[in-house]
Amino acid sequence: MLETIRDHWRITLLVVVILGATVTLFAPQFAPDEKISGQQAGEGLTNLQYGLDLAGGTRIRAPLLGHTAENAAIGDADVGQVATAVAGELPETSVTDVNVELRPTREEDSRPADIEVTNAEVSRDQFETALSQAGYDEYDQIRQGVTEETREAAVNVVQGKVDEAGLSGGSARQVRDEVSGQHFILVEVPGEGRQDVIDLLEQRGTVRIDIYYPDGSAEDGYSRDRGVLTSDDFDNIGTAARDDQSRPYVPLSVVNTETNPGAAQFEDAAANRGVAQPGGSTCTYSQEPVGETRDPCLLLVVNDEVINAFGMQPSLAQSMMNGEWSLDPQFRLTTNSFAEAQTVSVSLRAGALPAQLAIDQGSTSFISPAQGDDFQTLSLLTGVIAVFGVAGMVFLRYRQLEVAVPMIVTGLSEVFALLGFASLLGYPIDLAVIAGFIAVVGTGVDDLIIIADEVMSQGEVSSRKVFDSRFRKAFWVIGAAAATTILAMSPLMVLSLGDLSGFAIFTILGVLVGVLITRPAYGDILRTLLTDRWRPSLSIGGCWLTGWS
Repeated sequence: MLETIRDHWRITLLVVVILGATVTLFAPQFAPDEKISGQQAGEGLTNLQYGLDLAGGTRIRAPLLGHTAENAAIGDADVGQVATAVAGELPETSVTDVNVELRPTREEDSRPADIEVTNAEVSRDQFETALSQAGYDEYDQIRQGVTEETREAAVNVVQGKVDEAGLSGGSARQVRDEVSGQHFILVEVPGEGRQDVIDLLEQRGTVRIDIYYPDGSAEDGYSRDRGVLTSDDFDNIGTAARDDQSRPYVPLSVVNTETNPGAAQFEDAAANRGVAQPGGSTCTYSQEPVGETRDPCLLLVVNDEVINAFGMQPSLAQSMMNGEWSLDPQFRLTTNSFAEAQTVSVSLRAGALPAQLAIDQGSTSFISPAQGDDFQTLSLLTGVIAVFGVAGMVFLRYRQLEVAVPMIVTGLSEVFALLGFASLLGYPIDLAVIAGFIAVVGTGVDDLIIIADEVMSQGEVSSRKVFDSRFRKAFWVIGAAAATTILAMSPLMVLSLGDLSGFAIFTILGVLVGVLITRPAYGDILRTLLTDRWRPSLSIGGCWLTGWS
């Protein structure tokens, strides 16, 4: 047994790859993650995930709003000083809306930097004036759009929003319009409606907790401490859930370290403002009239909008008054609906977009699930036609089952292995990927034909030594062809060319699987069949004609 495996290790390797692909395709351990709602992200017999073309869904391409001054001379100024100075010259713009990215240079006396403003309300003229007034009027140009660093950060945030929302198979990446030179964020979410995706992307993701308390010196009798807790103060952020009474909430814990004493500061603020008081506090923030006896409230603010207000239970209030809560700073943010709880969780976990995503200035498309099902059926039919077409031509070419059948089986094993890779990586299958599979079948069978022709066209194969010599010659040819294909497809894989990337990736993977695994395995099979003079057995009238000569 071991000797057989050693002699035919290439076939053994192919079998192992097929078994591995079978496990990743069908084993429940490799199934896509569940959505927050508890529904499976992927459905069907396999663990494959489908892209927009086959599952339906939404594709959105939109630019990030902002302006960038390229290669601005900032001298010896610190990047923080530059940001503060520029922001101070712009209306309604905070320091967080101005970013300064230093650029590498070989000149020691020069410190070029890209200065960008991500406040969508700031015009180009206002930005130019602000740079001049701040003393940074030496730059190459002011262009519309943001820096590469901001685009990468935005992609990470959007991908985080999609992942945290449980939208399986969703992806975000940046693309460039080669004609206009403008950069876009491309978001694809299978199985989701257009408006649902837009609502998710338009969430700026800023979450904070304010304290609203009585203040006799204020005009309306109340003041607000803004941002006693912000997104940066939260440590462990749970997903949206429901308590025993079906009330939606988000479980949280707050950071309490020397560098970020958020829990201790929140504890002191709650006690000083009366939210944490003996017997707890009852919030009536949403009730009118205001009244002078209203208790202080904690306000949950998402994207500058108060979505909930609440008081404090007696036990929690007592622990804050005693200074005990900050030792284990955990609590629940209660919301009015489960959708709000999901919004809070996603915003806290995914963070805020570094710039506004201008969906109205981009493009959106939606493919209905029914149309996606039609594409699946037609794609499967196309694959079956391709397989039978290739099988028929191969059989007509050789008219020998021992050559044609292994050729077809080996070629199809490449596609099966690639499906296993796609399932393992969670790569969504779309029409471009299927085109790559068909290309793999075609190029794979071409290579197998080269092997068969080289081995059989020079006369009878009398020994394994003769077979190996002819096989090596053929393998050099297909190796060179594989290298050419990889070089040709590599630009398509790395450039921002949309669906062509998927086509190139799986074509290259198919070529590598073929050269490293399936072509050598086919050589082993063909060598065994030809050198051992094997023929299929045939039963006629109850008498068996042996298959060996």
